Amino acid sequence: MKIAIITGASSGLGKEYALRLSEEFPEVEAVWLIARRKALLDELGAKLDLTAVSVPLDLTSDGDLGILSRKLEGERPDVAVLINCAGCGYLSNVEDTDPGLLSRMTDLNMRAMTLVTRAVLPYMSKGSHIVNVSSIASFCPNARMTVYSSTKAYVSSFSLGLREELRERGISVTAVCSGPMDTEFLDVGGIKGNSKMFRTLPYCDPKKVAAGSFRAAKRDRAFYTPRAFFKMYRFLAKVLPSTLVVKLAKT
Repeated sequence: MKIAIITGASSGLGKEYALRLSEEFPEVEAVWLIARRKALLDELGAKLDLTAVSVPLDLTSDGDLGILSRKLEGERPDVAVLINCAGCGYLSNVEDTDPGLLSRMTDLNMRAMTLVTRAVLPYMSKGSHIVNVSSIASFCPNARMTVYSSTKAYVSSFSLGLREELRERGISVTAVCSGPMDTEFLDVGGIKGNSKMFRTLPYCDPKKVAAGSFRAAKRDRAFYTPRAFFKMYRFLAKVLPSTLVVKLAKT
């Protein structure tokens, strides 16, 4: 049985990935939905037209990562799609941010993504796809979201390196670098209403981002960046001095 695994599946973009999965990957018969809130996972699973398994885990916990590894070892699934969507970000200067929140960003956005990928890779084969949710924040550090943007730079770099490692195995890796989306991420991170930059940026539609991500993965693209505005930002971040871009990109 071919399955998909989606982290951060309980809401926002992760939820949209789950809702669109069977349309884009009809060969997938079941999906493991991973997030902390089991009730939301169960509610989402009931809406899907494929077998949904709720796997309530806190991926910042070594114990919960161990649960996932043991489940993989016990069931030995054929993983056709892995979507690393779990992540968090908080708006604040580093000095003013609670150390626990700094740890959560680094643990969830980088460490958990890396270890989940490592755990799943032995169960993936030729033609499988990995989608890692990065951000436009990966293009250049964003002051007041310094840690978040740094973790997303890691996601993009990790994805590109992993893509080369897995080329001979025929497994695609795509980093999704979207702009802001109107999801609970903005509320939880204290971003909504507190950043002039976020008020002026064009927003991305999670449904369109999910669809575009899947198209990019099936075309074996290294990166997917929606909207012309953010494609231009990515280009400028490459050609302009980083000391200038970091001033322009301050959140």
